[in-house]
Amino acid sequence: MNQLCNTKCSVLAKLNVVYRCIGGGLKGQQRCNFTLSLRSYCQHKPPPTDKETKAQVDQNDLEKSPSGYAKQDYANPILRTFGIISGDVRNFLGLARDAPVNTSKSSSARQVSDPNNSSSSSLARHKREDIWPAHCDVLIVGGGIMGTSIAYHLKEKALQGLNVVVVEQDKSYKQASTVLSLGGIRQQFSIPENILLSQYGAEFLRHAHRWLSLEGQDPPDVQFKPHGYLTLASEKGLQKLHNNFQLQREMGCHMELLSGHHLKDRFPWLNTDGAEAGVLGLQGEGWFDPWALLMSLKQKAVSLGVEYVEGKVTGMEGETLDDMVLEGKARANVKNLRHAKVQLSNGETRDIKFAIVVVAAGAWTGQMARMVGIGEGHDIMSVPVPVEPRKRYVYCFHAPEGPGLDAPLTIDPNGTYFRREGLRGLYLCGQSPPPDQEPDTQDLHVDEDFFYKVVWPSLANRIPSFNEIKLHSSWAGFYDYNTFDQNAIVGLHPMVSNMYLVTGFSGHGIQQALGVGRAIMEAILEGEYKTINLERFAFERVLIDDPLYEENII
Repeated sequence: MNQLCNTKCSVLAKLNVVYRCIGGGLKGQQRCNFTLSLRSYCQHKPPPTDKETKAQVDQNDLEKSPSGYAKQDYANPILRTFGIISGDVRNFLGLARDAPVNTSKSSSARQVSDPNNSSSSSLARHKREDIWPAHCDVLIVGGGIMGTSIAYHLKEKALQGLNVVVVEQDKSYKQASTVLSLGGIRQQFSIPENILLSQYGAEFLRHAHRWLSLEGQDPPDVQFKPHGYLTLASEKGLQKLHNNFQLQREMGCHMELLSGHHLKDRFPWLNTDGAEAGVLGLQGEGWFDPWALLMSLKQKAVSLGVEYVEGKVTGMEGETLDDMVLEGKARANVKNLRHAKVQLSNGETRDIKFAIVVVAAGAWTGQMARMVGIGEGHDIMSVPVPVEPRKRYVYCFHAPEGPGLDAPLTIDPNGTYFRREGLRGLYLCGQSPPPDQEPDTQDLHVDEDFFYKVVWPSLANRIPSFNEIKLHSSWAGFYDYNTFDQNAIVGLHPMVSNMYLVTGFSGHGIQQALGVGRAIMEAILEGEYKTINLERFAFERVLIDDPLYEENII
């Protein structure tokens, strides 16, 4: 009796937390989003009677879709909540669900149904079906580092008060930009917001072993190597280097400006011909393991209650709000999205209803936006999200006489870069091609001729010991390249009241994902940015043709 009472009190406490967090803690745009979502859930379909609800749940308990999710499509979130809690209470008390009677008299059948069989009883007690998340508060499209960071920060802050679902097309992440990136982090940017985002990213990496730890497991190791960045400048780029250095120092970055003479003294392996000066990051810059960070962040998010669904969002639908109009050069009604269609790996299509959707689909965010008419409509809606995939190569080579432990990630004035990879004489390198030589993005094929004809000669000129090297391996990944100003687009779309865009980082997304995740959490839960103001990254700058250029794109 005490056990049942404690369970009931726990359930009621959880419901009170959900009510206070969702109904009582929202303000401004959040309350509007929640009200619109709740209205969309409840006004179109009357709630079923108790008899209908029981029949529906009992039938769904006996069915399971080919995707492995139990078919529990409740009429609204309230019924789904009580359905899930009912299952939790049954599991907690060890109560079996009603099942067809097995008349078989075989010994194996008797063994399975024997309550005295401790192993089978334990299995029945703890076995739980996956329930399709037909409703959620926040749906995140894209489960790479950006989407996972947003999910983690939302649940870390809201805990039980928010239901977060992440849809990721490929749970193996074989072609994800996150795991194919170089894994660098720097504060050498030309815009304050980018500097602040990377500063938080460095802080997070330093504390990841504590912040992402899980009970009963070893602390995660994201392999953060704070060996700095060295950005070289020719005479032509000297003034820009000085201006950026001044801004970075004002923002609290630990940097050192080195003349050509001092560069040679500091790094004897460096040929300083044509390099008038360089800026060296002394703290909070270096590189890390992208896969380790993604997996640690995802495991922590799941432990906090984030649900991951493997599938592809093929459409999003909603309604036009007659009482919300955006006026300017053109007058247009605002949209509110209500549900997404998700195609699973077996071809089955399921729906997820949501209050807020965050599109963090990387280089394919522009395609996702077109699903809801952005870039396809009239007036304001005719302006597309200016993000497209750009393929970039990373080459790994062996140089037995190459620079040692004092070598930072070094960037030549022409954009060629390299860094160490471990302690066995391996190095990673690459270079962005000229605009008129962008490679085809139909696949991730690597052009090794680009290494031999462009990258290697540049490296050998700057580091003479790289004249004797052997190409070890190579791979390619996609930038979510913002063709408008090579800077991030973050925030609500002005014509879709509950859709956040997070895209366009043009190569520095992985190092800023942690800061952006926190910022989106603040925007959703607090109604405004609290720590780093990202209002200048909003989509409105594209509409009014007011670019915010980031000069330090690698």
